[in-house]
Amino acid sequence: MKNKQQVLQLTVSYIVILAMITIILYPILWIVGSSFNPGNSLSGSSIIPENATLKHYKELFDREQSDYLLWYWNTIKICILTMLFSVALVSMTAYSFSRFRFIGRKNGLMTFLILQMIPNFAALIAIYALANLTGLLDTHLALILVYTGGAIPMNTYLMKGYLDTIPKELDESARMDGAGNFRIFWQIVMPLAKPMIAVISLFTFITPFTDFILARILLRTEEKFTLAVGLYELIADQFGNEFTLFAAGSVLIAIPISLLFLSLQKYFVSGLTAGGTKG
Repeated sequence: MKNKQQVLQLTVSYIVILAMITIILYPILWIVGSSFNPGNSLSGSSIIPENATLKHYKELFDREQSDYLLWYWNTIKICILTMLFSVALVSMTAYSFSRFRFIGRKNGLMTFLILQMIPNFAALIAIYALANLTGLLDTHLALILVYTGGAIPMNTYLMKGYLDTIPKELDESARMDGAGNFRIFWQIVMPLAKPMIAVISLFTFITPFTDFILARILLRTEEKFTLAVGLYELIADQFGNEFTLFAAGSVLIAIPISLLFLSLQKYFVSGLTAGGTKG
């Protein structure tokens, strides 16, 4: 009887897992297949298209037909700078909350928890007004600042939870040897926090790739567009008749994200699970 229950449980588990895999992979495979479809419509596309062609990928790299490469470079630049600034600011902020006791510490952490529940697009009017007043409208710097600021609350809380798991005795031993706070932070704590740094790096790198609303509001000229805005404008200019071209552009977006994930994979699982520790 017990064996039958175990077999039934395993069968149900495998069915659920297979269903979830199908739900996740089918849209991805469909978009990839559509990018090789010789037509322009997605309605007749399939996972394995007939008469597959690289025509749409060639069109993307043709400067006379689109500025896809320029949009790609703009997005990569914004992603890298956002990732670097976010990791630096989050690491220093989380280290302060983890290692020091000061007035307003608990209130600050509570504020971060509240702020992470508010999406950036909820403050679109304020962001647009500030960008306009500071002369940052239609600049990549405006996007970088918004993405970096939006990444601080949630990621600070994750990083602090991870730093709390690093023994403070290491700090005390280094301090007895004459090390200052910055040296302890840079040479002792940060090397041990590589798993969480990898998690934050991946999260903050992905955000500019996947965001459309903020980039559409702040960017005005075509040469400043990110991939999300550029691809949208590309099919909008064609009266919505270039969906397979859009699919090809979307497939190429996954390349840098996949490369970064694979390079950080060995740190990713441990960092994501340990970051939930409260302290």
